[in-house]
Amino acid sequence: MSDFILSVEGTEYGKFLAMILALTSAVAHSIFGALQKGRYDPWLMRGAIDIFYFLIALPIALFVFPLPEPHVWLILAVVWVIHVAYKYFMAMAYSRGAYTVVYPVVRGTGPLVTVIAAGFVFGETFTPVQWGGVLLLSGGIFALAGWNLHKTDVGRNVLISALGFAFLTGVIVAIYTTVDALGMRSTPDPFTFLFWFFVVDGWTFPIISYIHWKRMENPPAPGPLLRKGFIGALLAFVSFGSVMLATRLDKVGEAAVLRETSTVFAALIGWLFLKETVGPVRAGLMAIIAAGAVVVEFGG
Repeated sequence: MSDFILSVEGTEYGKFLAMILALTSAVAHSIFGALQKGRYDPWLMRGAIDIFYFLIALPIALFVFPLPEPHVWLILAVVWVIHVAYKYFMAMAYSRGAYTVVYPVVRGTGPLVTVIAAGFVFGETFTPVQWGGVLLLSGGIFALAGWNLHKTDVGRNVLISALGFAFLTGVIVAIYTTVDALGMRSTPDPFTFLFWFFVVDGWTFPIISYIHWKRMENPPAPGPLLRKGFIGALLAFVSFGSVMLATRLDKVGEAAVLRETSTVFAALIGWLFLKETVGPVRAGLMAIIAAGAVVVEFGG
């Protein structure tokens, strides 16, 4: 697999594959987000997910791929700090606000900041048409959040703090997308960074979640929670792994924008499984978001 990724890097096929990977990440991430906001406390769900992807990734990282180079360990240390902060603020937002309000704010903030950051870090440039697509996509996402806010009564008493945490989480998403891409491009074998990322990232939140679980008055039974955590871990590999590989193969900004079509899939999941309504307005906004992603991808 490593040889294949390296062979298509810098080619037109590599760019096409990056698009497919980013869209795959969008679908997986919308399901991943719904798991965190579903039946279980988001703090517990995150810990259950992380323990499994740590346990799955560790033997692969140790025995299948080369160890990271010394400079990559420094990037991994920075990645650990950023991702712990991301998970903390994401859990704070999910525990305060409705999923269909919080999730779009996080995802709408991310691409705008990522495109700017990728320009500074990687020298990426967007055409005016592509910038229009970015604004169309992010504007559609924020409008979707506003419409959902107007329609929901869930958590309205603490929704302002939820939106604040969601916005901050979106900024952190942009930071980790850029730093993760730097790590993916800093080692000859991208899978070395990818699997060590899951190892480094996966050990902290299970500890936090266990402490949280012990302090609960009526903690849930661990069996069903861990089963969902295992499913979430598999989704995490697909979601984060796909977009990371996409940033190795093509522009970081384009991969970030395409991934944020996850808000469309998230709305569908909220409607189908979390009993949240869609309606014509939200359907129209989802079409705008998708159109923005198309403009970014093909407006270069």
